[in-house]
Amino acid sequence: MDILTKLIKRVLSFAEKVESLQKFARVSKQFSLPLCFDSISHQKTPNLGFAEDSKVFVYETMVRRSLRSRKHKHNENEDIISNLTDCILIHVLSFLNAKEAAQTCILSKRWITLWKGLPTITLSSSNFRTEKSLAEFLSHFLSLRDGSTTIHTLDVHCLYYLEPSLFQMIIKYAISHNVQHLLMNFPCRIDLFPSCFFSCHTLTSLNLSGYDILFGQIPIFPKNLNLPALTSLSLKYFSFHRSDAGCVVEPFSTFNMLNRLIIDSCIVQDAQNLCISSTKLVNLTIIMHDCEPKTIIGTYFGLELYAPSLQTFAFSGPYTPKLFASKNVLSSIKHVNIHVTCYWNSKARETSPVLLNWLVVLTNIESLTICLYTLEVLSLVRDLLKVEFPSLFNLKSLKLKTPMPSSKLDKRVDFLIQNSPSTKVDIIHL
Repeated sequence: MDILTKLIKRVLSFAEKVESLQKFARVSKQFSLPLCFDSISHQKTPNLGFAEDSKVFVYETMVRRSLRSRKHKHNENEDIISNLTDCILIHVLSFLNAKEAAQTCILSKRWITLWKGLPTITLSSSNFRTEKSLAEFLSHFLSLRDGSTTIHTLDVHCLYYLEPSLFQMIIKYAISHNVQHLLMNFPCRIDLFPSCFFSCHTLTSLNLSGYDILFGQIPIFPKNLNLPALTSLSLKYFSFHRSDAGCVVEPFSTFNMLNRLIIDSCIVQDAQNLCISSTKLVNLTIIMHDCEPKTIIGTYFGLELYAPSLQTFAFSGPYTPKLFASKNVLSSIKHVNIHVTCYWNSKARETSPVLLNWLVVLTNIESLTICLYTLEVLSLVRDLLKVEFPSLFNLKSLKLKTPMPSSKLDKRVDFLIQNSPSTKVDIIHL
């Protein structure tokens, strides 16, 4: 009954939102209000919008009263779930993992084939006792699924290594059904990927995880990926190497549509800097491996940015890497998040001037988020408060994350906002 209870709760919640949309469409004609929601088959949470419009506030109040009234008058024997369309029910099933969704076939005849049309497939090894049971379920699930339905999202979470044959079966099936979003949240071996993966033209979002370098193995990120539609890429535990004919490590230059990039605990071999070249990149997140650079070669590297459209830059790590970019690129960055994870190691002390230089060259920052450790590293700069600081004139928002409750702003914060005294400062207690 757990799966039934969970499903009913999701259906009832979603049904109320759908009814709200329907009433909004009717009432909007009376108030001459525009509609602002996408197809419910593509949007998890329908957006009523216009929260500040008084007319809509009146409408929303009417809807809430109507829903409460309906709950009181509702016939307990009425099957309101079965009255919903296939489109809505499949959308609701997309919130469940594949095993739970398939189990709904026993509810009634209405549900026997609904799960076969799921565009979103979520698999988790935690739902299976053994890898064998996972493999058996997956084999049956994919063979019985409606082959005419494309896969919008394939999300796999696994606590152990998948057998090569099972792994390849999953990837081949997804690509043959025009997968758009592929999330592999388990250690992946690039050499086991089928050849069709390297030239998938429908993939727009890719999330891959390799092996943690602390375990002695880390896969090399391939140089021959041809993913022309890719807009979002997230990589964890990978090694970047120079191309055979090049002298720089530049692994992303072929992704012409890339606008979001996350690099987490990766290393750079054969070079001192990682080159990030993308004309459409808007959002960049760098998470450095949290270990001493002297222990493992490649964990400390500089960043070369050739991304003229970059607007948001987030960094997290135990020390600050050197940043190389043109003035045009640096001036395009408006939102910055700097999280230095510690301030007591030798590398943090050595790179404190680098951190200060970041804040100087990123001249057009409008919002800056830092943590207490970031301030501690910054304070390692000799005579910091006496240093000339010709930057952050456009700063509008400064957020300081700290584990220590405090309502007072210290002199280091005053140093950062000296050229923009009207900056809104928020202290966030962790």
